[in-house]
Amino acid sequence: MTAMPIQRAAAQAAAKPLKVVVLGDSLSAGYGLPAEAAFPAKLQKALQAKGIATDMINAGVSGDTASGGLQRLDWSVPPDADAVIVELGANDALRGTDPKVPQQALDEIVKRLKARNIAVLLCGMLAPPNYGPDYAKQFNAIYPDLAGKHGVPLYRFFLDGVAAVANLNQPDGIHPTAAGIDVVVANILPTVEAFLRSVAAQKG
Repeated sequence: MTAMPIQRAAAQAAAKPLKVVVLGDSLSAGYGLPAEAAFPAKLQKALQAKGIATDMINAGVSGDTASGGLQRLDWSVPPDADAVIVELGANDALRGTDPKVPQQALDEIVKRLKARNIAVLLCGMLAPPNYGPDYAKQFNAIYPDLAGKHGVPLYRFFLDGVAAVANLNQPDGIHPTAAGIDVVVANILPTVEAFLRSVAAQKG
């Protein structure tokens, strides 16, 4: 007599959405776009089509640096979060900030999330060319270095396929259009899908 309720409970547990936080800046927050066209909303839909249910939280703040993300980490990521996609550093690169500054902040973000047993996917960023090759070399190395150090998955460049493509960016040349977000989502989807299937398997 007790078999059915137990089976039902197991099925409900299996179907429970993963709580995923996108901790980022204007690129993931959806600057200049309606909420439903922002990266977290589009990613949630794409994952749903793959059979992965998520409760996706848009914790993107326009203008935020890696240090800003660290300062608000504890209240941006709820205690019951299963995973965090970290998309920070673009504003540090645009301002020519010493790469050590975002590196230390991102390092601390990953450390704190891992200490809370929350899975992390790190999204890389590339420095703009105007600060020269030495700066770019130092900055671009931040993400693969941290992913290797902490053993977390890395998506090498968040704006892959979109950066510098005029018709996929808003007039400022920095922020993706809705079509640009579609490209970002399509490109990152295999990485996120693998990441979340791993998270779900560990939970199960």
